[in-house]
Amino acid sequence: MKILAVQNRMGIGDTVIFLPYIKALYKKFNSPISLLVKESSKANQYLYETNYVDEIIHLDRDKKNNNRHSGFLGSLNLINDIKKYNFDKIFIFNSSLRFSLIAKFSGIPKVYQYPLFQKTKQHITETPKNFIKENLNIEVNEDPEIQINNKLIIENINRFNIKKDETNILLGIGGSGPTKRIPARIFLDVIEKISKIKKCKFFLATGKHKEEQTILNEILNSKFEDLCFPLDNFKIKDTLPIIKCCNLSICNDSSFGHLSAALGIKTITLMADTPLIYGNYNSKMFPIIPDGEDTVKHNTLGKDRINPQKIFDKVIEIIN
Repeated sequence: MKILAVQNRMGIGDTVIFLPYIKALYKKFNSPISLLVKESSKANQYLYETNYVDEIIHLDRDKKNNNRHSGFLGSLNLINDIKKYNFDKIFIFNSSLRFSLIAKFSGIPKVYQYPLFQKTKQHITETPKNFIKENLNIEVNEDPEIQINNKLIIENINRFNIKKDETNILLGIGGSGPTKRIPARIFLDVIEKISKIKKCKFFLATGKHKEEQTILNEILNSKFEDLCFPLDNFKIKDTLPIIKCCNLSICNDSSFGHLSAALGIKTITLMADTPLIYGNYNSKMFPIIPDGEDTVKHNTLGKDRINPQKIFDKVIEIIN
């Protein structure tokens, strides 16, 4: 049976959050699920070895450019692209009339979709959970899972001289926006506290944005330089086995926080300016919110109020 799932949100985190529902479809129909996702999801970088995912098809469409799948002609192109696969079923994780029509004209016999025209009231985890329950009578309560070959893990243990008597920690210091990027001084405070009691190695995961590089360089130019290994020149695909070798992660609300938790690594999520659900939907996630707040949401603007002592206390709780 050939099945397509449509998840057209933008980022890596959005796609990772939907993985339990993709896996539920795989278990139900005993068949890997193809995904239609935006290229910005970078799904091919972290799902290439995950057995419940089949083909990854890119939705070439955004609001700024006249891409292959944009506009009316783009819809026709997408219909033709989907037709080639001869899918038996399609699960559309959105309320778009456009996708409803595309599924119909693609000739897919069985179409499942969120209720139309209800986008504004959709919860990031409860809506897909209810969708699968109502249509397939399946309760989905699993964490997202990204799979990786053990051979790659062993290769990276040797490559980076990762030792069992050290505490290996991923620091996800990047972030998709300036309000999510915790200052370097907070990470440095945490590094200092941990390194006083544990023999540690820190892997610094970030992108190439100027502000992210500033944070990275501030950490690398500190007295802890010898304890730190930057990952900014690595592709996401190449960071996965390194993350899998870590004992825990401390991450901003970023792609690395989502990937780390989905790899089964206990992940402290630093939630400064995003709804809390993005930092606690996985049982491997342990959120830290800004001092003075009961929760966190858009425009909390709390990156300077993330308390390094609270991070350290949670680290000790996890490693003990």
